[in-house]
Amino acid sequence: MWQIEKVRSTDELLDGLSPAQSRAVTTDAAPLCIIAGAGSGKTRVLTRRIAYRASTETLDPNHTLVLTFTRKAAGELRSRLRNLEIREGLAAGTFHSVAYAQLRARWTEKGMAAPKLLNKPLAVFARHLPRLPQPVLFDAMNELNWSRSRAIASSDYAAAAEAAGRRAPIALDRLTNAFDAYAADKKKRRLIDFDDLLELALRDLTSDAKYADTRRWKYRHLFVDEFQDVNPLQHKLLEAWRGDRPDLCVVGDPDQAIYAWNGAEANFIRNFDRHHDGTTVRLGTNYRSTPQILRRAERVLLPIDANRIPASAFQPEGASPLDYAHADDRAEAAAIARLVRDGHPPGSLWSQQAILVRTNAQTALIQEALGKAGIPYRVRGGRAFLEHPTVASAIDMLQKSDVRLSTAIIDLRDLIDSNPSGPAAIDAAQHLDTLVRLASDQLDIDTRTSAAEFVELIESLIGGDSVGVRSDSVDISTFHAAKGLEWPTVHLAGLEAGYVPIAAATSAAARDEERRLLYVAMTRARETLTLHWAKKRTFNDRKSERAKSPFLAGFADVDPSEDHSEDPPSRPSQELREQHQSLQRPVIDMGSTLLTALYQWRADAARGANVEPEAVVGDEVLDAVAHTRPSTDEELAELACLSAIRRLRHGPKLLDIVAQS
Repeated sequence: MWQIEKVRSTDELLDGLSPAQSRAVTTDAAPLCIIAGAGSGKTRVLTRRIAYRASTETLDPNHTLVLTFTRKAAGELRSRLRNLEIREGLAAGTFHSVAYAQLRARWTEKGMAAPKLLNKPLAVFARHLPRLPQPVLFDAMNELNWSRSRAIASSDYAAAAEAAGRRAPIALDRLTNAFDAYAADKKKRRLIDFDDLLELALRDLTSDAKYADTRRWKYRHLFVDEFQDVNPLQHKLLEAWRGDRPDLCVVGDPDQAIYAWNGAEANFIRNFDRHHDGTTVRLGTNYRSTPQILRRAERVLLPIDANRIPASAFQPEGASPLDYAHADDRAEAAAIARLVRDGHPPGSLWSQQAILVRTNAQTALIQEALGKAGIPYRVRGGRAFLEHPTVASAIDMLQKSDVRLSTAIIDLRDLIDSNPSGPAAIDAAQHLDTLVRLASDQLDIDTRTSAAEFVELIESLIGGDSVGVRSDSVDISTFHAAKGLEWPTVHLAGLEAGYVPIAAATSAAARDEERRLLYVAMTRARETLTLHWAKKRTFNDRKSERAKSPFLAGFADVDPSEDHSEDPPSRPSQELREQHQSLQRPVIDMGSTLLTALYQWRADAARGANVEPEAVVGDEVLDAVAHTRPSTDEELAELACLSAIRRLRHGPKLLDIVAQS
């Protein structure tokens, strides 16, 4: 028997687990599927099971492989296992990283030079679809990735895509010819992409029985996290690694299957017993969310399966989620910013709150509203707004332009109108539209702004992934990027038909996935959940009437301007807010020298720009500066009434006036 050093005792490993969790950790069933719903302690159970089996000597860490879908998840698993005294030997990584390691070892054994790994395959793929607009090219690449993840040959793509309700972005023969040309081009130039890693690793295992036996000896005990996200190609590779051995344990939740659009196949976990002749154990308690949040989230899933067994909530009763209807998207963003400030009493952390949206294009208005309110934030996951390829291309055009911003806006609107149809094109148009709106806002401040000057301003305002500001900040995230995370307070924005469900979700299966995605977003909240939608939203400089998401049917909206007794317990009372403000703002004489100097400066600036004084900054800004007497830009940023753009433009002068008064 192998030697295991200092593994915790079985009693320690089972301490604090519920009966269902203990069964999942200790059962000797194999293959085993653990259905772990949102907040049910999935990672805890997975790591305890590995440690328990090591402690009972039914598993050798040196021959154990744990497969994940992100490097971060693999790192967290390793960290937790180290805390359970399993410090060496065990391998944990993504499907791609494990496959790549296998291939590198294989090439070294054969004395072969490794091919070059493509980090940006789109550039090579684009060679075979020349002059194709970028959004259409993205859609074409997505179809290639989908077909390969499903292990579908190019000759079978048309039938498979039709069966799945997918629409080819260009003529089928042109698309499939590009698939084949891309593959031939890579082979000729000895290039491989990420999907090649899985395909080549699978080929080696299925074509060389002796080699496959060696790999199966190395990894005798297999574990898979987030099994609902496995695609058919990954499943084939998993089975090739496993062979005919039963030692397989998978963990996941079919209610959180949200990647079918990317090729994932949730039926592998839904029908685990049939696929693997195994046993399924369910964890039915949610330890994260209050009963009110959990019941609201569970209701979203009922149309998918009216007979599903709902999870039970462990946490005590809390506040009911509130639905807020807003006049338009800007009012929505401003109202959320106010709720965030109200939910941040003295001594609390901004990082206890998150704002989640369906698409990355929605984050810009949220960022702008938080910036105006002086609230620190960061954009989590995915690409920051200005890093989106369409926006980055437009920004590059603006930087090189020597025209006024008003002229550049016309060019940007032409780009929006010229985009073809398709999911990527719609996404590109939404991002460009948001950029146009931000540019229009700047013109309201200064009509003489050049395109290049606007780029400098906007990059300072929302230019990075952690715009902001401080490490303690509100998270902004898409629903997809929020999966696996949690916060005490969550605000969901843009809950309208067209976003939730997304307009591209036309099939019943796609709409079901959109329901699961909303369920995932709702169950990120532990204590407080607010739901927001706008009655009007601006697209391409035109306001469009919007309807509340049909997934929220049956719940009444509330007026965001009212104070509600059901609001989160952490929300400070008006009296407490006023006490806090009184500590921050000394009472001053409204006829003071400082206030007079501020109003005189604004009048001079307005005459120079040929605008009304209020177009420079509002009275509330001057009053706030006079009250707080900020001495640094950081203190100036704390003023909720001063927008980030105006602070960048006028901040130095305001600080200079304060210093001289």
